[in-house]
Amino acid sequence: MYRIFSCIACISLSLAAINGIAQEADTLEVDWNQSFMTSKTTPTLQVVENPMVRPGSPIHQQTFKALKDLGADYVRYVPWFPYPKMAVAALKPPDSQRTYWDFTYLDSTMKAIMEATDGHSVVINFSTTPAWMWKTPQPVVYPEDPYSVSWDYNQGRELRDSTGQELAGYYARLLSWYTKGGFTDERGTFHKSGHFYKIPYWEVLNEPDLEHAISPELYTKIYDRIVVELKKISPHTKFIGLSLAHVTNPAYFEYFLNRDNHRFGIVPEGISYHHYSTPSFPDQDLDGYQYAFFEKADAFMDKVRYIENIRKRLAPQVFTTINEIGSILRSPQVIKPIPAAYWNLSGAVYAYLFLQLTKTGIDVAGESQLVGYPTQFPDVSMMNWETGNPNARYWVLKMIHDHLGSGDQLMTTGFKNNRSDGIAAQAYQTAKGRRILLINTRNTTTMVRLPDVAKNQTCNTVDGRSADQPPFQTKLNSPVITMAPFAVCIVQLE
Repeated sequence: MYRIFSCIACISLSLAAINGIAQEADTLEVDWNQSFMTSKTTPTLQVVENPMVRPGSPIHQQTFKALKDLGADYVRYVPWFPYPKMAVAALKPPDSQRTYWDFTYLDSTMKAIMEATDGHSVVINFSTTPAWMWKTPQPVVYPEDPYSVSWDYNQGRELRDSTGQELAGYYARLLSWYTKGGFTDERGTFHKSGHFYKIPYWEVLNEPDLEHAISPELYTKIYDRIVVELKKISPHTKFIGLSLAHVTNPAYFEYFLNRDNHRFGIVPEGISYHHYSTPSFPDQDLDGYQYAFFEKADAFMDKVRYIENIRKRLAPQVFTTINEIGSILRSPQVIKPIPAAYWNLSGAVYAYLFLQLTKTGIDVAGESQLVGYPTQFPDVSMMNWETGNPNARYWVLKMIHDHLGSGDQLMTTGFKNNRSDGIAAQAYQTAKGRRILLINTRNTTTMVRLPDVAKNQTCNTVDGRSADQPPFQTKLNSPVITMAPFAVCIVQLE
């Protein structure tokens, strides 16, 4: 029997070598007396309105419990155009007799968001503009069923009111509904809501470079009109601009951040933009994703640094939130199985970008998104839409949120022999104690030798073994740690 187990052990070691487990772990070195910067980055997430977050959804309660348990600030809420009845408060223009304001679907999810984030800051973005406010060849038709998808709702490239005042009036009434207890409509009728929410941040439109293909000049004009009206209603609210899907055109930043391009009295306060890592070609597999996703994350960081130079030159007072961070495998219309390890890979992508954005001085790093499901970007979901359990993407965010954040000191950290291919590492001095963040960006098991003080300390881990469960904790019997593929670990040094 002993020989059998010995042979099995030999086979395991041979397989380990074949699979790329480091035979001689490199040593992570930390200078706990040398901090090179203070973090100002807050980890958080976005919630997008869709049928699966609605009160009638089988995972509604678990979803908002997960949001409440996270306890994050800067939670971004976006009612979005594929579901016009859940995103737009006035789907028809006023006529000579009446107006068509309807908050039936908007109110219930807004209420759930505000209750789950009570005590924390939110970023509200009712991103979808009424289609009738845009010039179109024919009136835009939308489904009567609020849960039916309408991917072609956003039509038109030119506002019917070129001044933007009509659109600004729409948002002024929308904000009044949620912060002032109601509003007076275009015909002089008061609509009572009973809502008096405090909204610290409001984001103006979503991905205007895609939705209506709005130019930098037109976007800035729309932004100014909306902000002028909304500041009258909620002077304490800060406004976030741009919210770009792609950061390929620096003209958006050059134009919007230049104070001379804004109306008198309007000073940009915040900007936002997005990143999703994607496969390099349709049939790429998990072994390919491990390189493509992180290479695209690095390419995105090059753009972030470029944008930061523009911001610091033109508007150093402006804060930055990267409020959609994730990965997308394919079009939402293409339904294919998602490998279990993908969720860990995607969680590792967020952890990696959180670290890089922290080093770049970005204010907010928001993971996208709390709930997706087949036909609605399932690959960006942080919840298992079948069981209602948070998945690895959520648990990576929560682990980072619980241990790291704004105010942490980043300590000088590096590998002794520079043989740590695929491992990203950073040591922190936090208010809760010393922490080491480790991220395995590869689909192989890897060993790392930590500083000797890590022996007998606690390691929190999200990897393939934790699946849809919280991070598991282990006591490190030695300074050498073995990291499974795409594992994210935070070591607590008490």
